[in-house]
Amino acid sequence: MDPIVILIVILGYFSLLLVISTITGKKANSKSFFIGNRRSPWYIVSFGMIGASLSGITFISVPGWVLTSKFYYMQMVLGYLLGYAVIVHVLLPLYYKLNLTSIYVYLKSRFGIVSYKTGAVFFLISRIIGASFRLFIVANVLQITVFDKLNIPFVITILITLTFIYLYTFKGGIKTIVWTDTLQTLFMLTAVVVTIVFIAKSMNLGLNGLASAIIHDEHSTMFNFTEWRQGSFFLKQFFSGAFITIVMTGLDQDMMQKNLSCRNLRDAQKNVYWYSTLLVPVNLLFLSLGVLLVQFSHFKGVQIPEYTDNLFPLLATGNHIPAYLGIIFMLGLIAAAYSSADSAITALTTSVTIDLFEAEDLQEDKLRKLRWTIHVVVSLIIGSVIFIFRILNNEAVISTLFKAAGYTYGPLLGLYAFGLFTKLKLHDRWVPIVAVSAPFISFLIKILLEGIIQNYQASFEILVLNGFITFAGLLIISKKVFAKYK
Repeated sequence: MDPIVILIVILGYFSLLLVISTITGKKANSKSFFIGNRRSPWYIVSFGMIGASLSGITFISVPGWVLTSKFYYMQMVLGYLLGYAVIVHVLLPLYYKLNLTSIYVYLKSRFGIVSYKTGAVFFLISRIIGASFRLFIVANVLQITVFDKLNIPFVITILITLTFIYLYTFKGGIKTIVWTDTLQTLFMLTAVVVTIVFIAKSMNLGLNGLASAIIHDEHSTMFNFTEWRQGSFFLKQFFSGAFITIVMTGLDQDMMQKNLSCRNLRDAQKNVYWYSTLLVPVNLLFLSLGVLLVQFSHFKGVQIPEYTDNLFPLLATGNHIPAYLGIIFMLGLIAAAYSSADSAITALTTSVTIDLFEAEDLQEDKLRKLRWTIHVVVSLIIGSVIFIFRILNNEAVISTLFKAAGYTYGPLLGLYAFGLFTKLKLHDRWVPIVAVSAPFISFLIKILLEGIIQNYQASFEILVLNGFITFAGLLIISKKVFAKYK
């Protein structure tokens, strides 16, 4: 595929985002940036959040998923529904009742300033590493398939990308992202559907044949009710999905900022219900695409690469599919990557401005200048982390860093659970000790379990363990318990 054509498509795509930014950024102020003046239509937020939750990693990694994990991921997706129910009926009412812009302000009112800062810092660490990792993976694909052929260095690719994201988000913030996410979700899903239709036609599969090819494939097994030692065991996946949703959506400023931009609590709840319901068929669609890509590669005699994440890009940018489909793939890939990156940068800017600088009550002119500065700094930090990943150039190390960032959500789970389900007060200054210790203890227990129990594979249940250890540590440093044993 001609890289010049792809480059023109990318520039056209970003130009469209800038047009949306110009329209939505008119008369925008800091309230627009942080919570969209609470005027976002719930149905627009709902559709756009699909793209924000399904990153570029999801878009390019589906063949790898089905080859290594079959359809077991759907067990976790079903667990998401339970997690979203908790968000709808517990967390959203709390956030709207307190009229929060940053959700971590709750920790300040419940426990104190140290707990508040601790929660915010754990979010910042998690989101910076997570957003950088996702953007790095996709940027690598674009670099290999497009920019290397144009002799554009990786550093320039990242700088241009982050500059574009800054340009269309710095003014309107979440008010703009609600609409750009909708566009990006549309491109991403269009790319998936068009690819499936093309594969079906190429392999002479009608609708029934397509369904049969997916259902009867050896990789389409969806449930594991017997092998409890494996990470794919149903109960592990289901409840892990529920808790992952609670922490990575309900306790994550990035995802909740969009919900808080809705007009009122009822609209925000409708948004989450529809969004969570749509995620089930959308994830099933992605996994089905993974099966079909593997089948199509066999049909075409294309060898599946050792690094299976490269299969979809290999098929899309080679001579195996028409050029128009390759362009649609690129648009879908860019949309999937940047719909999560732009909202992450905006959420990080919001959290730093409100949680670290506590600047929400500044005069608008001063607040806007501070916010713009922080927005630049956050973009540069993410760019720097991406360059570090590039320098490391070690997939195992980078993946380990990404997984380590996941451990930082456990303390948030423990803090909020303790705040919501007890009335105890804390020795606030000791909270960071508990929050830092819990992930390390969880990791050690994981290693111990895998060493003691034969063939045991620790999965996302470690998140629950992490939250439980945090909860237990907070109980120990609570004023009532501490006073009893003092």
